[in-house]
Amino acid sequence: MATDSPPARSASSLPKASLLGDPRLRGFLFQALVLGAVVGLIWFLASNTIENLERRSIATGFHFIELTSSFAIGESLINYSAADSYGRAIVVGLLNTLKVALAGIVLATILGTLIGVARLSSNWLLAKLAAIYVEVIRNIPLLLQLFLWYSVITESLPQPRQAMQPLPNVYLSNRGLMIPVPADHPGWTAVAIAMLIAIVGAFVVGAWAKRRQAATGQQFPVLWANLGLLIGLPFLVWLVFGAPTELNKPVLGGFNFRGGAALTPELAALLMGLVIYTASYIAEIVRSGILAVNKGQTEAGLAIGLHPGKVLRLIILPQALRIIVPPMTSQYLNLTKNSSLAVAIGYPDVVSVLNTTINQTGQAIEGVAMIMAVFLTISLSISAFMNWYNKHIALVER
Repeated sequence: MATDSPPARSASSLPKASLLGDPRLRGFLFQALVLGAVVGLIWFLASNTIENLERRSIATGFHFIELTSSFAIGESLINYSAADSYGRAIVVGLLNTLKVALAGIVLATILGTLIGVARLSSNWLLAKLAAIYVEVIRNIPLLLQLFLWYSVITESLPQPRQAMQPLPNVYLSNRGLMIPVPADHPGWTAVAIAMLIAIVGAFVVGAWAKRRQAATGQQFPVLWANLGLLIGLPFLVWLVFGAPTELNKPVLGGFNFRGGAALTPELAALLMGLVIYTASYIAEIVRSGILAVNKGQTEAGLAIGLHPGKVLRLIILPQALRIIVPPMTSQYLNLTKNSSLAVAIGYPDVVSVLNTTINQTGQAIEGVAMIMAVFLTISLSISAFMNWYNKHIALVER
């Protein structure tokens, strides 16, 4: 028995799709609304801030950078006095921050790697001590650790007049570690430049030797070649410039030492706190990276007669490095940002200097914006370098 089919609907009678029915158009509309809301919020905050500043007769802008700072800074990598401008004071603080960040990253990486490897040691006592270190340090706030190390350094060491002298012309007191340094001479500047050239040359030689070994199978004495570069080149330059030997020695004058170079309690406490704290996290990253490498790699290295130390250095760590680098980047960024806690123990980093600048000039918005810009720039630079390095060591798939 035949059934009647429903009549066909004409094209004009079909329901028309609404504008919001198109996913792409709908997504564009929602994004435009969100963007408009963000722009409106920024405009509201900016206009409200400018209006309030004008109502209180507070000047805006960065003209204060050229004014005389009128405050001293205890540590500086460049010449600075209270008669210099705020701009130069900010540069001094920035260099101090970079000094702490770079030194902290290197030292924390070394200590963290050693602790991470120690946690995997077959020696029960060494492994347990490393585990206790990690568990204790990670669970104590960094700020408290900074206070602890600063108190230990300043309270346990003698006054300058009773300073300890572990080596000739080297003094240790609650004002810091005073050491002699080379006196001003163009030869020392040339030696420093030669040392930088030698370091770059050592990297070039190492890369060339690696390519040569991969192509021919022949090993090159990289260690001796690099030692020759790092020692020989600066030594030759030192001889060419007359072999200067005069030293700028620390001398006790009044209540403190003058001359030489000093590792101040503030810098020492900050470095110790940052390095010890960050190393506890790096140790776990290194340990997990090593454990992620297949155990068969270790067994294969031992089977061909390699010493366990060489197995770790030549087989395990190079493979673990590809796993370690991404999380290690986060710890480097954390260390750099945590250096802003230096203000709590009186170390003149960029935050401390800009806080003083804000108090004297009243330019709070500009000062805070500069602090944010400094740490943003440093963090992005570290991230860019680590991303480049991560790509450089990544396995190339065919």
